[in-house]
Order: sequence, then C-alpha cells, then structure tokens
Amino acid sequence: MMAEAGLAALWLAAAMALLQLVGGMTLLRGGAGQLVPLIKPAAYVQGALCAFAFLALMWLFYVTDLSVLLVASNSHIDKPLIFKLAGTWGNHEGSMLLWVSVLSVSGAAIALLEKRIESKTLNATLAVQAFIALGFFAFLLFASNPFERLVPAPIEGNGLNPLLQDVGLAFHPPTLYFGYVGLSIAFSFAVGALLTNQVGPAFARAMRPWVLAAWIFLTIGITAGSYWAYYELGWGGWWFWDPVENASLLPWLAATALLHSVSVLATRNALRAWTIMLALVAFAMSMAGTFLVRSGILTSVHAFAVDPERGAFILALMLIYTSLAFVIFALRIGSVKQGEPFQFISREGGIVANNIFLSVILAVVLIGTLYPLAAEAMGDKISVGPPYFNKATVPIAVLLMLALLIGPMLRWRRDDLKRLKYWLIGGAAILLCSGIAVWKFAPDVGLFPLLGIALSLALAVAAWLPLRGRKLLRTPLPIFGMVIAHFGIAVSVFGMAAESGFSSETLTALAPGESAEIAGWQVKLDDVNPVVGDNWVAIEGELQAVKNGNAFVLRPQSRQFFKPEMQTSEAALLTRWNGQLYAVIAQPDQEGDGRWQVRLWWKPFVPFIWYGGLLIAVGGIIALLGRMFRRAKKPAKSKWQTS
Repeated sequence: MMAEAGLAALWLAAAMALLQLVGGMTLLRGGAGQLVPLIKPAAYVQGALCAFAFLALMWLFYVTDLSVLLVASNSHIDKPLIFKLAGTWGNHEGSMLLWVSVLSVSGAAIALLEKRIESKTLNATLAVQAFIALGFFAFLLFASNPFERLVPAPIEGNGLNPLLQDVGLAFHPPTLYFGYVGLSIAFSFAVGALLTNQVGPAFARAMRPWVLAAWIFLTIGITAGSYWAYYELGWGGWWFWDPVENASLLPWLAATALLHSVSVLATRNALRAWTIMLALVAFAMSMAGTFLVRSGILTSVHAFAVDPERGAFILALMLIYTSLAFVIFALRIGSVKQGEPFQFISREGGIVANNIFLSVILAVVLIGTLYPLAAEAMGDKISVGPPYFNKATVPIAVLLMLALLIGPMLRWRRDDLKRLKYWLIGGAAILLCSGIAVWKFAPDVGLFPLLGIALSLALAVAAWLPLRGRKLLRTPLPIFGMVIAHFGIAVSVFGMAAESGFSSETLTALAPGESAEIAGWQVKLDDVNPVVGDNWVAIEGELQAVKNGNAFVLRPQSRQFFKPEMQTSEAALLTRWNGQLYAVIAQPDQEGDGRWQVRLWWKPFVPFIWYGGLLIAVGGIIALLGRMFRRAKKPAKSKWQTS
C-alpha cells in the first residue's frame, strides 16, 4: 500500500501546484480573487505531500519491495543498506521525484519564512515555482512513474550500477540536485520580481540566501564527483571534460556570477539587469544539465540513468521554462530601473569583469559540449575533448584570476589604482618570484601550469587582504566567508597546476617480487590474493612503496560484480604532504607468464584540488550562516524596497 499512497500523494501535490498557479495568475491579472489567500496554504500542503511521497519511495527501497518496478530495477536483496537507499535517486524516476520534492519543500519554506517582501511579489514567486513543479509532476505521473507495480515480482532484483555503489556517490547526486533546485528558486524570485516590477535590493536580499545555498551544494557536488571519478574510474584523472562533468560545471559558473551580482544588488543597488539575466541563465543551465545527464543524447561514463524519450520530455520543459522567462525579461527589462551608477575602476567594475570572464568560460564550455550534437545532426561525427577545452578556457581563467587578485581590494562606486600601487607592486613581485622559482625547479614546465602556480600563490596572499585594518572579532561572517572561499580557489588552482605540470605515469607488468620505479618511489608487487565482499569478488594486489627509507603498503583491487555484472577498478591511494601515489591493478598479463598489469601515477599536490573545493564550500557556508544570523537579529520590514 505504500506505493499507492506515494502515488496518491503525488497526484494531490500536483493539484496543489495547479491551485498555486491559478491563484497567482488571478493576482497578476489585477484582481484580489478568492484563490489568492490559498496560495500559501497550497504551498505548505504541496511540500508536505511531496516529502511524504519521497519518504515512501525511500521506504520501498529500504524494505526492498520488489513488486515495485523501480526497486526491482535498481536494487537487490543482498545489496548493502546504504546503497539500497542510494538507489532511490540513482535513476530517472527517483531523481526527478527528489527534484520536485526539494522544490516543493523549499516553496513551503519560502511561503512560511519570507516576511520581508511584498505579498504580491511573494505570491508571484510561489506561482512561478508552481509552474515549474507542474512540469515535473507531469513528467513523473505520465512518463516516469516511480511507484509503478511489477507483476510478477522478481526474487532478487537487478541491483544498482556497481559504479554507483560507493559512499561518495550516495551523496554526490543529491547535492547537485539541491543546487539545481536552489537555482530554480532563484529563477522563481527573478521572474516574480519582473512580473510585479519589483527588481531592487529587497528582492536581491530575499533571493541571495537561496543562490548562496545552491552554489554551496553545487560546489560540494562537483568536488565530490571529481574525487569519485579520480579514484573509482581508475584512469587517474580528476577532470576529463566529459559531457556530464560539463553539465554540472555550467550551472556552477552561472551561479558563481549570479552570487556576485545579487550581492552587489542587495548591498549597493547596482547590476539589476545582470542579476535578472544571470538568474535566468543559471536555471537554464541547470535544466540543460539535467537534460544532458538523463537523456542519453551524449555518451558519457558518468551517465547512469538515461532514456531518450524521457529526455525529450525534459528538453521540452527546458524550452518552455526558459523561452517564456526570456520573453518576460525582454518585455519587462525596459521598466527595470538602472540602479546606482559606478565607475569602471571600482569594486562593482571588478565584479562585472568577473561576470564577463565567467560568462565567456560558460559559453566556451557550452559550445564545446553541444557542438558535437549539431554536427551529428548534419551528418558529421566530431569529438570535442580536453585539447579544445583546455586551450579555450585556461587563458580566460588566467584573466579571471587576475580580476580576483585586484577586485576585492577596490572600493565601492569609484577608486583609483594609484591607491593600490604598493599592493599591486607586491602582487607582481610575488607573481614574478614564484614564476622564476618554479621555472628554475622545472625548466620544462608548460606556460599555463607555471602561470597557474604563480597566480595561485599570489591569490593565496591577496585573499586575506580584505581583513587588513579590521577588528577580527567585529568583522561580519560573510567577509570571512569570502576570504576563505577565495583562498580555497587559490589552493585548488595550485593543485590543478601542479598536477597538470608535474605528474608522472608508468604502465608495467609485474610478477610477485618484481618492482617498478616512479618519481623516486620503488614499488614492489608482493602478492596477489582473492577477496570477497558483500556483493562482489576481487583480486587484490599487495604493493610495497618505498621512498627515502619509508615503506607503505597499497592494496588496489579489480572487482567483479554479479548483480548486475560489471568489472570495476578500486584504486589504492597513498597521500603524502607533497602529492599522492596512485596505483591500479588490472587483469593478468596476456602472455600468461604470471605477471599482472599495474599502472602507477605520482601526482604532486593533487589533493589540494579537493582541499580547495572544500574550503570554497566552507567559505560559502560561513557566509550563509552570517546572513542568516544577521537576518534573524534584524527586524523585518513591512514594505518591499526598490531603491
């Protein structure tokens, strides 16, 4: 009965979303209407019903109810519990139910907690959210029912994709989806403000926490996904410019630009048009990401729940939402006030430069991801890979780093670079000295790794400059958050540059007792043994790595899963302060002489990539907490402010 109850909850939630939408439409047409007072209660009920539906699906996976088609297709009676629960969202139906559930619960939270904006604009925002939710309700109820029964029920179930049977992947997809939904809420705020002609600082202050939360989740999701691909797929790469990787990067780039723009609008009453446009673009990129991941239109090692027909449904939703929003933007943007003016040499000017560089990178990545589709539609097969993306994005990223170095030190409204001459000279000296030091150490290093290391070191120092002259105990938490996030970017870029410029790799075949050398490490294969897990068997290599008299043991595995059948590589990682030794063992050598294929990498400072990603997220969390504490202390205003 739980499946039927969950399905009934979805139908009722869809009815509440329709009531929200109709109530909002009557309000926008100029009438008070009897349905308007029902908008908020409908949002509450919709959120509760969707939460119940998702919890019902989780319960079905928890008890492994194989009479439900989704459970039978994505779970197994012998699968560990955490991966049973992860199967809830590791598929079309569950992931879309998670999307609409988070969207509905967030709408209920907005209706309950948002007290600082005009009632008409709040109701318009909730109506836009209902419009978005209705599309996904239609997808779930008519094209992708998560509660469909299966008769007769199988005995065991098919099991979850083995690549998804990883603790990191149990949390990676939900964080990305939370980020996508956060951007949909920002989209609703933007369209609601446009419809009611209330684009101003108050609107920005209401939207900012949702943008910040979405950005935090996207940052965590991308960082976790990058690390999962690094250790789970066995190729030793942390970013391959895979289409699905790009699909998560696109909304993050837009959200980063939006976060800066909405902060300027909230505090300085500037960049109104930028904020609205970026809110629409960010949501469009989140929808595009969902389409690319779920449609199967692009081949990717990261795509696990693909269906072209249902992908076409998502594409239709994306086109409807974004086209209508941009039509409203085009019709209403003329009525949006300009806001406060500012000079090019100012903090606002630096943020505009930041937005331009991020937008250019977004456009480059989007074109590189979608161009093969266009070429294939015209009869050509074209592959766009890392050479294109690296050459096209890295130079722009260098300019972005330079903007990050200077921008936070500028004053609001207007400034003079002469005031910063000593800081600029100091920054140039750090760049020059670090560049020379790296070049002396490794004269064959490429230009961009050299620039990346030099810029990251300069940014690591410059990131803390906004704290100069402040009393730290009285400094607002958002300032600390910004400083830590920018420092995290420096740490991450340093890891990227060092890994790309100085990595070593070797592929060899070893018999027990034989050794290989890499970057000063002596790695000996001691033994190979069979290992049995909960739902897999494996061969496990025992490697002894020795350097400077220090010995360590690594145990890479080659696993074989049976439900479903798949072979995976479990890399062994040895982390040191200056890098990571990465080992993978494969099948026996084809010559049958008792040797095993072993691949080794030495990756200097590669953990800094993920340390930096975590620091960026921590900075965002600190800033969000600061905003929430400040908002809790500050009394709500009764009127929507536009000036």
